[in-house]
Amino acid sequence: MDRIKVSLLGSTGVVGQKMIKLLEHHPDIELVKVSASPLNAGKKYRDAVKWVEPGNIPEKFGDLKLVSSEPEDHRDVDYVLSALPSEIAESIELKLIKNKINVISNASPYRMNNEIPLINPELNYNHLNLIENMDTKFVKNPNCTSTIMSMPLAEILNLDYRSINLVTLQAISGAGFTGLPYMSIDDNIIPYINGEEEKIPREISKMFGYIDSNKIVNKTLKMYITSLRVPVKIGHMGIMNVELNEKIDVNDLKNRLKNFRPLRKFNNLYNAPENPIVIHEENNRPQNIMDTYSGMEVHIGRVEYKDNNLRLIILGNNLVRGAAGITVLTLETMKEMKLI
Repeated sequence: MDRIKVSLLGSTGVVGQKMIKLLEHHPDIELVKVSASPLNAGKKYRDAVKWVEPGNIPEKFGDLKLVSSEPEDHRDVDYVLSALPSEIAESIELKLIKNKINVISNASPYRMNNEIPLINPELNYNHLNLIENMDTKFVKNPNCTSTIMSMPLAEILNLDYRSINLVTLQAISGAGFTGLPYMSIDDNIIPYINGEEEKIPREISKMFGYIDSNKIVNKTLKMYITSLRVPVKIGHMGIMNVELNEKIDVNDLKNRLKNFRPLRKFNNLYNAPENPIVIHEENNRPQNIMDTYSGMEVHIGRVEYKDNNLRLIILGNNLVRGAAGITVLTLETMKEMKLI
């Protein structure tokens, strides 16, 4: 088929800029429209954006004129990709859906609706079958932390476990470009992030759920979260401790994580990493400054098993794997599944 034509809501934000870069040379997806706040409608993209991505604004997008978020400005695209802030996304996205415009969204409203798939492609691309017969398709991405921390659980949840305790150390970019005052985080750690400790286990339970009567039934999880904001720019890290009821071979687990490639059956996933999970043997890895560069891989280190407790350190790029990259990969996967 021809290239998929998309428009991008929230194109001037941090996640929107990352998506602009990912779509610059995409062979199957063509970004034809960008949208931002009503104050910027009609301006050229380069004149409205405060560009924070490394490198320059892609030349092919710099002269695009910003359109509104109203349905009439998006009727001629195949999909709208939404990088809108959650506080304004609900009404805008719902209006698009009611006007029969397909949406893939990174925002939180409707994530837990059991008729709307919440997709982390390597874990639950089969949930996309829910939308196969829908006239208008609405797909959600998980929260950035849920997306990253859920990846090793594809293997860990097959173990006989008693409880999972997770402490997350989340980068300031997770709060958005203007989401956190400098003086509140400089030389500081904030031991609470509003809503995170509730949404992470909820969303993971939905991703690992099953479809019954065209609805998602969530998996019951025994999972406890503590979330902290730390003064790094990019990268959400997690310290996961799993209390087990069985003895395990930790080297076997590491090998299964290394060989975790559930999307290998698809041929044209431009943003799917060859190895979605990278295992580090060094005690000082993973690190934000060393292991978030490419974006879509999740890095895991210090995998140790002792006295029925499994411990691992997890790290991922919250702007790519956790937001922009997963949006694009979901659309690529839908194309491979012939849902577009």
